[in-house]
Amino acid sequence: MRYQKLGRTGLFVSEVCLGTMTYGGKGFWAMMGDLGLDEVAGQLQAAVDAGVNFIDTANVYHEGESERLVGAAIARLGLRRESLVLATKARGRTGPGPNDAGLTRKHLLASIDASLQRLGTDYVDLYQIHGVDRATPLEETVQALGDIVRSGKVRYVGFCNLPAWTAMKALAIADRLGVARFVSGQMYYSIAGRDIEREIAPLAQDEGLAILPWSPLAGGLLSGKFSADAKGPEGARRTSFDFPIVDKNRAFACVDAMRPIAQAHGSSVAQVALAYLLQKPFVTSVIIGARTQAQLVDNLSATKLILSSEQLATLDAVSALPTEYPGWMVDWQNGRDQNSDGSSRR
Repeated sequence: MRYQKLGRTGLFVSEVCLGTMTYGGKGFWAMMGDLGLDEVAGQLQAAVDAGVNFIDTANVYHEGESERLVGAAIARLGLRRESLVLATKARGRTGPGPNDAGLTRKHLLASIDASLQRLGTDYVDLYQIHGVDRATPLEETVQALGDIVRSGKVRYVGFCNLPAWTAMKALAIADRLGVARFVSGQMYYSIAGRDIEREIAPLAQDEGLAILPWSPLAGGLLSGKFSADAKGPEGARRTSFDFPIVDKNRAFACVDAMRPIAQAHGSSVAQVALAYLLQKPFVTSVIIGARTQAQLVDNLSATKLILSSEQLATLDAVSALPTEYPGWMVDWQNGRDQNSDGSSRR
């Protein structure tokens, strides 16, 4: 297991992060998984034994049950809190009232207290806004997050699922107010969904943000267990909840390209899909979640797989994004800036 700094901070996190969306079995989230305390403790122990120190959850997962189970498993196993980097999120609905959702100061301050109680800890290492709240001014959200950091309840803040312009605006607001700025972006990223390479990844590299990919197997679609008609194993989550949105033609072309690479390495297709992301320079830690212990162990083994430059080139080609404006204009103009011998004019 390798460790990388979380953005511009001095905090080191494992290159694989243990996701907890399968912990609980409550409400809408039950389709993701219904693991109880014994199974959660087993997964957490296996992850820690493999070198994982990074755990990601959210206050809405299984109506708070995921957070409670994570906290209970840490206590049961007697893990040292300081050895773990614990992340959670806020934005989603936590009650029936009009103020029980969003990124208002009121909701964020109430949410962090509730999360800390469920997790059984007095601080969270990384507190992330779980998406866009169009009703709340961004300045209110950034100021509230800064105050939570100052209170000592949170060490660092990050975002999930934001457009690049919104993330950059938030960074500028934080700099102007002199409060904690985002250190990470948790975004959907997989070999079949490379959209963040257009704007978010360049922003992250420019601003020193950590990229934390969620759903790196596209909801299991890239596990190699699904056929081209998207039919998979009985009980597979993707068969009942077709999410995240994926170009399935591209996804299955990627799977077809990964199969011989997996065979050459004696690994699974899922491990190749994960290894592909782990070798991206802007990726800090890939979030993996599993319904079974066997799936978790298989995914953790991806850290041992190193793809050759030729294999990476093959996968880059089959998963390439279609060219969009203004990207093609930027490439065209900068190509014209080259001297006749191929050197840069600058």
